[in-house]
Amino acid sequence: MQQEARHPVILGIDTSCYTTSVALIAGRELLADRRLLLEVPQGKRGLRQAEAVFQHVRNLPQLLEEVLPRGDVTGVAVSSKPRSAAGSYMPVFKTGEGMARALALAWDVPLYLTSHQAGHIWAGLFGMESSGQPMEQDFLAVHLSGGTTEVVSVRLEEPGEDYDEGVKIQILGGSLDIHAGQLIDRIGVKLGLSFPAGPHLEKLAKTGRQQGISPVPLAVSVKGINVNFSGPETAALRLLEAGAHPAAVAQGVEICIAESCAKLIKAATEASGLSVVLMVGGVAANQYLRQYLSGELGKAGISITFAPSRLSSDNAVGVAAYGRWRALQQAN
Repeated sequence: MQQEARHPVILGIDTSCYTTSVALIAGRELLADRRLLLEVPQGKRGLRQAEAVFQHVRNLPQLLEEVLPRGDVTGVAVSSKPRSAAGSYMPVFKTGEGMARALALAWDVPLYLTSHQAGHIWAGLFGMESSGQPMEQDFLAVHLSGGTTEVVSVRLEEPGEDYDEGVKIQILGGSLDIHAGQLIDRIGVKLGLSFPAGPHLEKLAKTGRQQGISPVPLAVSVKGINVNFSGPETAALRLLEAGAHPAAVAQGVEICIAESCAKLIKAATEASGLSVVLMVGGVAANQYLRQYLSGELGKAGISITFAPSRLSSDNAVGVAAYGRWRALQQAN
């Protein structure tokens, strides 16, 4: 099974709340990126953990069959918890961890554990590496998804340091109630859109702009590096009940999230002294958000980079990229 340490071949596994993912990286080349969205019944706003675990158990063998067997895998990486914080736990991640441990033992190769959040950051870094973009040693990361809305400071590990995940992550702020992705999904489900609602709400908002439909205003609730999205959710639901055009509300949701993120980032850069930002997470794939933040933050002298759209949503590519990095560190 072993290959030269300078050319590791890493299998990555991620089992998040709504996606089963596997990826295979050899050196700097992405060999495979396979995903299956978990099935959420129409009209529902999510899955119970037990339901998600069952679907991961069903999906993992199918996805692994698409990329394996290979005789040159030198390591297995997996997201074993949601975040880097002590005590972070969610049953869905144990599904992937169990499979990863079994494969690593069977193949007699190293097992590399990381968090789902660190995987998102590594996915963004892998995207930058693939496009030849450099990254600062210290930067801000904004993680926007259905389960997380956080602004964190990130420090890349240097020789002699020992961060468990290759990056040192410190939470600076984020949502005090529901997350950006939850706001999108809850309004999307109310509009009759499929879950997860992000791509569908984005399409609806874009159609509204093209048709000249004016967005409804939703108040932005940001104090320092913290944000509340439950107020905008309540306001949007009331507007829909009052007969507001669906596309107008969809635009209002996009604008609210974009303006909230801009305020959060500006506050975080002022508090931390860091002016380089990496946006990750499924919500960060939204094109309106990207255009708005690029323009708004550019005026303030803040450099912002977005993970490639495909690497913004939940994926195992970042997890595999972390495993590759760890393998190379251990070899040196």
